[in-house]
Amino acid sequence: MIPEPATGKGRTGRERSTVTERHMSNRTLRIPAELKNLAEIREFVERAATELGVDEGIVDDMVLAVDEAATNIILHGYELGGGMIEMEIRRDGDALQISLRDEGTPFDPTCFPAPDLHLPLEMRTPGGMGIHLMRLVVDEVNYCTTPQGRNELTLVKRGLENPDQTSDPAGPKGAD
Repeated sequence: MIPEPATGKGRTGRERSTVTERHMSNRTLRIPAELKNLAEIREFVERAATELGVDEGIVDDMVLAVDEAATNIILHGYELGGGMIEMEIRRDGDALQISLRDEGTPFDPTCFPAPDLHLPLEMRTPGGMGIHLMRLVVDEVNYCTTPQGRNELTLVKRGLENPDQTSDPAGPKGAD
């Protein structure tokens, strides 16, 4: 077990992001829900999924899906600003699961209708393409409200190579 770093405020007095490795097969990130942090979120997903032994193509799909989900949380869940996003990435056999938790306005994307792609663009209702992209690149999109009243969106991609690999392929950190 790797100790969790202290969380807190940076020199600017603002909440800073924290990365926690609680178990070798779980990675977490807690970060302010701001558009400027999307690059850090994408880098975190790419790094963590790669460390968990996930193929590059699946990593790219998950980065896209998480980017869309985080953007929706930032723009719609926290439209007035001032919230946090917590992400947990874990590998369970042949599946990669990424959960995003927030305290923004509740929204269940699993209930959002698929866009009618046969309609001309000028006749389509705006919005929903990000959710459509998420559904295209992952195998499951699950939403729930946690017992603490937080939103939790979990994206699952199955069919990973080496299904028995549930820990860091490089071995434990600090081991020589």
